[in-house]
Amino acid sequence: MHWADVIASELIEISSFHRIGTGISPSGHIHLGNLREMVTADVVRRALIEAGGKAEIVYIADDMDPLRRRYPFLPEKYSEFVGMPLCKIPDPSGCHESYSEHFLQPFLESLEILGIPVQTRRASEMYREGLYEEAIKISLKNNEKIARIIREVTGRELEEDWYPFMPICESCGRINSTKVTGFDDKWVYYSCSCGNIGKVSYKGGGKLSWRLDWVARWKILGITCEPFGKDHATAGGSYDTGKRLAREIFDYPPPFPIPYEWIHLKGVGAMKSSKGIVIPVRDLVETLPPEIVRYIIIRAKPERHIEFDPGLGLLEIIDEFEEKFKEKDRSVQLSLVHEVNYSEVPLRHLIVVGQIANWNLERVLEILERNGYKREDVRSDVERRLKYCKVWLEKYAPKNLRFELISGKVEISEEEKSFIERYSERLKEDMNAEEVHKLVYEVAKEVGIDANRAFKTIYRILIGKDYGPRLGYFIKSLGVDWVKKRFYEAY
Repeated sequence: MHWADVIASELIEISSFHRIGTGISPSGHIHLGNLREMVTADVVRRALIEAGGKAEIVYIADDMDPLRRRYPFLPEKYSEFVGMPLCKIPDPSGCHESYSEHFLQPFLESLEILGIPVQTRRASEMYREGLYEEAIKISLKNNEKIARIIREVTGRELEEDWYPFMPICESCGRINSTKVTGFDDKWVYYSCSCGNIGKVSYKGGGKLSWRLDWVARWKILGITCEPFGKDHATAGGSYDTGKRLAREIFDYPPPFPIPYEWIHLKGVGAMKSSKGIVIPVRDLVETLPPEIVRYIIIRAKPERHIEFDPGLGLLEIIDEFEEKFKEKDRSVQLSLVHEVNYSEVPLRHLIVVGQIANWNLERVLEILERNGYKREDVRSDVERRLKYCKVWLEKYAPKNLRFELISGKVEISEEEKSFIERYSERLKEDMNAEEVHKLVYEVAKEVGIDANRAFKTIYRILIGKDYGPRLGYFIKSLGVDWVKKRFYEAY
């Protein structure tokens, strides 16, 4: 069974309906690492529905979180906004109404492209609407009990004057510099390190501290299942604390947990918005078909970390997807957003042909037809995937996969010239790609030249480099007659 089906079978034993909770703070570019939470939630949702249950996903944008520091991608002036809620900070690019919306909007658009249906809730609106009011009052009244639970689970002692609520200072606008000094049925009283003393309403005047906010959200929204990062799943971590707070403070059963590992950017480390180590989700959905973006995550169990290489490593994942598509593999089925017709044309081949044809669809189809593919059988699939090939090549492809056909004379030795002349004579239009490739070794041996040097000579004549795409397919794609003419003009 696929890991999603295993989880779905456990969930359906508990209830036939599940509301799956997800939450990401829009403090920077929402990236592939964050997306693991959303895709995990969606694949479980799908598996539940296919098993006869019902499920929906709620996504909470934690836009009441404070800006924790001026991140490297922000202008110097953003130092003055540190400590303020993300929803109350201006957009660094001036194109959205707030900092949080600037990063949130492209992410929500990407979820739509990826076929992930969510009910989006902004934390700021939930607080302002009073949805947290009862939870805040319960938390303040049970302050000492909460502190004891946190101490018993985590071993961490809290300050004597600690309260599980952070008021927003009416003077400086910060949420991380205030302390609760008292409360009654209408107001929460506070003092701020900026010198201000004031009071705030339970509706939008502040937010619960992280551990209480998370747990209160479970009850407010009726969350029954939630994927979350491995940091929350450690012994004595947020989820362990949350389980006790849910039962003992809010009288609510904690949701079924699905902990997941990080996605690492190969050679760099775990993706982090705050450090600028990211591949934004929006970039990915513009670079790859949605089913491939989903497959990157779905192919691995949540507890396995993913080492993501957007270059050659990604091509290997796509090769795997194309092969498993034929087998109707479960991971592939769960990755598909819409029914798509994958032709027999490998994406690797499209990358080469696209460059030869300068990304012109009709020219690409003409070349593919010469390679043995029926034009009308592959047209719709090639048209869809070709645009992604071009973007991937520009953004992430290693330099050795990029090429441009050259013209004019090329300086080659007499030995190399002898090889090219003999190779050109033996090269025939009716040869297949493998025969064209093997012919290099045969002719090189006949004329007494090293095969590696022979390959380099051909590549230098065609693209001005010592390397290039696999030669047999390359020459067949260019056209044998065209290649022979190019050999002739090169020397």
